[in-house]
Amino acid sequence: MQHQMRGASADNLSELAVRVGEAGEPGLGEDLFGVAALLRDEPALRRIATDASVEGQAKAGLIRGVLDGKVGAGALDLVADAVSRRWTATRDLADTLEHLGVVAVVRSAQSGGESGSRLSDELFAVTRLVADNSDLRNALADPTRSGADKRGLLAGLLDGKVLPATLTLVGQALAGSYRTVGAALADYQKVAADVQGESVATVRSARPLADADRDRLAAALSRQYGRPVHLDVVVDPQLIGGLRVEIGDDVIDGSVSSRLDDARRKLVG
Repeated sequence: MQHQMRGASADNLSELAVRVGEAGEPGLGEDLFGVAALLRDEPALRRIATDASVEGQAKAGLIRGVLDGKVGAGALDLVADAVSRRWTATRDLADTLEHLGVVAVVRSAQSGGESGSRLSDELFAVTRLVADNSDLRNALADPTRSGADKRGLLAGLLDGKVLPATLTLVGQALAGSYRTVGAALADYQKVAADVQGESVATVRSARPLADADRDRLAAALSRQYGRPVHLDVVVDPQLIGGLRVEIGDDVIDGSVSSRLDDARRKLVG
């Protein structure tokens, strides 16, 4: 998520996420993305929707009037519920709706018989595509290009090669609510993994990992963290050998370059 929510906002996020799992409405994710964008673009509406001095039912009635006929029934009920609540910070409402939209897109892909692991892998692959291609990265960061132009650029590269859910999330990553497209995609991948009850580990290796090595590492990390762990493997020749694993706030550095750096520091010391 764009920032760490606290207090009432964190509680609201957890409770509303359960409702997303119950909704199962086609297009729910896109509707929630649209409402989040509306709240960010319309300061007056955002202030009213998050004003703690206004009674919750009154705010819910207002938002229903604004959105009626523009979004599906499931999205309308969910947004009305969200607006009726108290929020720790004004921005938390729109950020929560975007997060819930991601959850809805992931669940929609799963209900369509698609693998959550495939979605996670595709989001990671697009993240690496953007990170490794400076021309593409600069084009997506260009403020003179419209959002539609940027979405068209990525759609041209990805259409027919990834899941529809991946294209939807890639399009949302261009909305500008995150610092960079890569940061948005990385967060969306974590949400996708969390929906499946998994954690995501970024593994940096000097060379590609064999399938057997990947399976052993995933099994070891899953035992250590008490839940399935999805591996994102990045080949980084600068490591020389060994592995560097990042999972959440934890870093497990078993790379040769790290050990050499430690040896150098000891010699200098």
